[in-house]
Amino acid sequence: MSVDNEQLKPTPFDVAPAPETAAVSAPEPSRGTPQWILPALGGLLLLAVVVVFWLPSLVSPPEQTAETADSVAGSGTADTAAKPGAQPDNNPSSPWSDAQDAKLRKGAQDVLAQLLDIQFTLEERNVALWASEPFAAANATALEGDELYRQREYEQATEQYQRGLEQLMAISDSMPQRVDELLQQTRDALQEGTPDQVAEALELAALIEPENAALPDLQRRAANYPALLEQLAAAEAAEAAGDLATAKETLAAATALDAEHLFAASELERVGTALTDQQFNAAMSEGYAALDDGEFNTARQRFKAAAALRPGSSEASSALQELAGAEQGATLVRLQREGARHEQNEAWQKALTSYQRALKIDSNVSYASEGASRAAVRAELDKQLRAVIDAPERLSDIAVAQDTALLLAQAREVEPRGPVLSRQIDQLDTLVQRANTQVQVILTSDEQTEVIVYKVARLGRFQQRELTLRPGTYTVRGSRNGYRDVLEKITITPDGPANPILIACREPIN
Repeated sequence: MSVDNEQLKPTPFDVAPAPETAAVSAPEPSRGTPQWILPALGGLLLLAVVVVFWLPSLVSPPEQTAETADSVAGSGTADTAAKPGAQPDNNPSSPWSDAQDAKLRKGAQDVLAQLLDIQFTLEERNVALWASEPFAAANATALEGDELYRQREYEQATEQYQRGLEQLMAISDSMPQRVDELLQQTRDALQEGTPDQVAEALELAALIEPENAALPDLQRRAANYPALLEQLAAAEAAEAAGDLATAKETLAAATALDAEHLFAASELERVGTALTDQQFNAAMSEGYAALDDGEFNTARQRFKAAAALRPGSSEASSALQELAGAEQGATLVRLQREGARHEQNEAWQKALTSYQRALKIDSNVSYASEGASRAAVRAELDKQLRAVIDAPERLSDIAVAQDTALLLAQAREVEPRGPVLSRQIDQLDTLVQRANTQVQVILTSDEQTEVIVYKVARLGRFQQRELTLRPGTYTVRGSRNGYRDVLEKITITPDGPANPILIACREPIN
């Protein structure tokens, strides 16, 4: 094979056509000549024709012989080089030997054609950039085959071409592995290498197999790789300055550029964890500071924020339990003070409410149970006293007056007695005394009207009657046949009515 990779073509092999045999007419036998003479003469004539015309056609023409001689002389053989002065082969060529040479030459050319096809394919794949030494060795082997071919050593040339073909096929078969190695080198360089290393491996892989399906994604990652390295450096600087929030944000941007970058992903996870820990500790500290200051709502917010940062955290859970205990204790203390204050102010119903709220929080709180019992009795007494004081007219009923007298006696037994109770006792005592005062009441009528004082007496007809009544409101009714009834409500005070009260039916019924 020449340097320019010219494909050698076998010399065409054509057998020279046999010349036409001239028609020879046998002379007429002479009269009297023996019959065997004529066949004998015909045979001799046929032999002469064969010798003169057919045998020369078996010998190579002078031009072919000269060409062959020149080819052999130009290329030389190993035997000639080994034996200077050797005599050339004077054996004339024959159709058989020419046919064998043509067959061997054709076999060499066939192998050479395969070799050239693979050589062309490899050169299209830029083989010199990734397998220069094996490719040069294969070319050298092919050139040795060319030399043998020129020496008409076709069989040895075929073997040499075959070795060169196998060498090139080995290179071709190694392409997928070589591409895989370059792609892996690219991936490795995208993790820890420089942009130049990434570009070198990726570009070579693209030259060998531009249609490889992995190339687009790797090319995208390679394009983002310089920016990713800048983001990593910025995140490192931010972390060194203690700004974990910025470091995390920067690392998130880096992973957005290349989600497959392992270091960026691991750094994002590590810095994110560190930032969460930082925020968690800050929230817990703020929560405990608020708890110490009694700011329970603020403490609860901070402890819940810590729990959200670290779900399932035992520290946050304990802090919330501690907050609940502190808040409950503070509430119980507050309710105790509140109940005592209401007792001091003799607001017994409010005191009872405070103690009952404390018992709902903790039924075993002694002050609450004792205070509730005490406040319940006083609250009921206060309620009854207020009911009489707010409606003194009810004392006109003797039964109510008697019950009120008993209530008054019960109130006087209470000790210690505060100013509110003392004032209630004084008010009720005055009301009871006034209610028990007998008042003289004069009723007048027309002697025609039937008069009745409800809940007191049926008085009948009269002109004037005098009654002794307790202070209060009474209903008086007058009835007379043919006249409309009269109904009067009279209120008797301890001071008595100023004038007599007239009860008479004066409106006739038409």
